[in-house]
Amino acid sequence: MKIAVTYDNERIFQHFGHTEQFKIYDIENDKIISKTVIGTNGQGHGALSSFLSERDVDVLICGGIGGGAINALNELGIKLFGGVSGDCDEAVQAFLNNELAFNPNVRCSHHDHEHGNGEHTCGEHGCGKGSCRHD
Repeated sequence: MKIAVTYDNERIFQHFGHTEQFKIYDIENDKIISKTVIGTNGQGHGALSSFLSERDVDVLICGGIGGGAINALNELGIKLFGGVSGDCDEAVQAFLNNELAFNPNVRCSHHDHEHGNGEHTCGEHGCGKGSCRHD
């Protein structure tokens, strides 16, 4: 099995569509046998789902994610565990131990507004315009 985590400096990056790197874990017998950080080559949103599929990823752990990306992942058979934050390695280990705290209904709906500096992290809105729904 392969698990991908949106990655930024050992932490789970909080916006799937803007992630510049994934940390990919190869798993055998519920143990991590290798982990590699790979760049996305500037791909975004819809292309990232295909990027993961081309690398035979089975599971994605991420923070916020939009509805279009969720649909694309579903179509490709990649299982999503969204609404996760914290350390990448710890999240994967929690997943392997069936202890990962995630939000099955996570949705980001902020693609229609701009932030002053172009940066965005779901769950840390300060602009009052976007929203991550965690029902």
